Amino acid sequence: MRTTLLPIATGCAFMATAGCSSVMSHTGADQGYYPGTRANVEMMKSDETSWALTPLLAVDLPFSAVADTLMLPYDYYRAGRDKAPDSPRERIRQSEARTLATSGATQVAVAP
Repeated sequence: MRTTLLPIATGCAFMATAGCSSVMSHTGADQGYYPGTRANVEMMKSDETSWALTPLLAVDLPFSAVADTLMLPYDYYRAGRDKAPDSPRERIRQSEARTLATSGATQVAVAP
């Protein structure tokens, strides 16, 4: 019983964490292509990531890469739609433009 339970539990744990970064990245606003894979790599490079999270990110990285590859058609369809009024990026840009207009300040640089 124990010899069959351990592989099943391990497999379930891997399936539960498979592609988490990709799924989380695709639920938000358009972040380009391969957002889950990029998020994993950025978190692995970050000094703020704990030592306990780094192995989980390493396990999740190939699953996120596969999930991001499968989501490429959806990402292509979504590309360029980040300027929609309900996009967080566009709302922030509109808010900054209103703030600058009401304060009379001039905008020095616009981030892409």
